[in-house]
Amino acid sequence: MTLSSMVVSRDWQEISVLECILGGLHMDVSVECEPQRAMERLSHSKIDALIVDCDLNGTSQLFHELQMPGRQFNTVPLVVMGKHQDMATLNQMGALFAFEKPISVEQAVRTLSAARCMILDGRLRYHRIGVEIPVSLKPKGNKKLDAHLVNVSQGGMRLSTHQPVDSDNLQISCELPGATSELKAQAEVVWQDESGNVGVRFVSVPAHQQRALELWLAQQFLAN
Repeated sequence: MTLSSMVVSRDWQEISVLECILGGLHMDVSVECEPQRAMERLSHSKIDALIVDCDLNGTSQLFHELQMPGRQFNTVPLVVMGKHQDMATLNQMGALFAFEKPISVEQAVRTLSAARCMILDGRLRYHRIGVEIPVSLKPKGNKKLDAHLVNVSQGGMRLSTHQPVDSDNLQISCELPGATSELKAQAEVVWQDESGNVGVRFVSVPAHQQRALELWLAQQFLAN
């Protein structure tokens, strides 16, 4: 899975170092020399990580606009780079990560790797993987029902079934393709429609199975 990044800087020596590091982390790189143009691109483009050179004129306004109420940017996280004295204002910039100039390759690799992990964690938390397999449902006090899985995420599933599912205490079990063990969980119905589509939220999943589910989802996500 290749992620995207934008570097806002005119320091081409530092940019070349960042391009090498980000390429090694499987992140595409685009460069903007003007903070205002960067803001315009952020308004209509999907960027996974924003790296801003604090030494560039106009970046203060960029940071201000990024933190304005109502701004909905998909850019996470914000990384800043600058001279040592700039790092004292890190919190004011709204940045989660920072490294000093001139760039230390070791520090930049460590910082950008952490940023990449945060991006992937955020995506995986809500990302749904479509897969069609049979699922067994056992509502409390009722007989088992047959259903088919439509998609699954860390927090729940979308199912298809020919029968209404009326239970907030539901036992679910299925075998995800390629998984090392059967997934079993307690869940609750959060929505369903007249076409037989049912949305369920996991209420309780054994820790080892939750971890196995997260690994399976990550493998499917990164394979796409």
